[in-house]
Amino acid sequence: MTKASQRIPPGKSGQSQRRRSTKKDDKLSMWLVGGGAVITLILIVLVLNPPQPGAIEGVVTYSNLARDHIDGPITYPQTPPVGGPHNPVWLNCGIYDQPVKNENAVHSMEHGTVWITYQPDLAADAVTHLRSLVQGHGFVILSPYPNLPKPVVASAWGLQLQLDNANDSRLPLFIAHYEQGPQTPEPGAVCTGGVGKPIG
Repeated sequence: MTKASQRIPPGKSGQSQRRRSTKKDDKLSMWLVGGGAVITLILIVLVLNPPQPGAIEGVVTYSNLARDHIDGPITYPQTPPVGGPHNPVWLNCGIYDQPVKNENAVHSMEHGTVWITYQPDLAADAVTHLRSLVQGHGFVILSPYPNLPKPVVASAWGLQLQLDNANDSRLPLFIAHYEQGPQTPEPGAVCTGGVGKPIG
């Protein structure tokens, strides 16, 4: 067979190149579509299942908290308490300049309230900052608390964050996430019409 007879007929070479090119394009399209589908699926999962509270560093979680109504003083394992048995009447939300009763505040937390407590000897400017931080929130209690383990402690039902100062950037995050947040045992319950006269 001569070299002339081995030549590829006109047009054949271009057709095979086009076929190879089309196959490459098809593979690229499949990768792009598949990758897009995976990214879309990840976004859907994140929207339907947002990151959990543990994302706030230092939050300690407590589970299996009783919700019984009990008259009289109650001893709690945490200081301040994060839930458990409580008084049948909740504490009205707002700012207090005197310590409040654990038993009433715990009932408020059952309604979705965040309870911010601070050491009674906390500097005046720090207390002012805390008041400005919680002002206008319908489900937040702020009060001094004797023998607090840290200068400021943020609590919600089954959750607690202990802080060394009032300016910690995690405090507003805690309020934003847990004020009537996903931990609330009785969503929709009120934080007014109970006991206590907040000053703000």
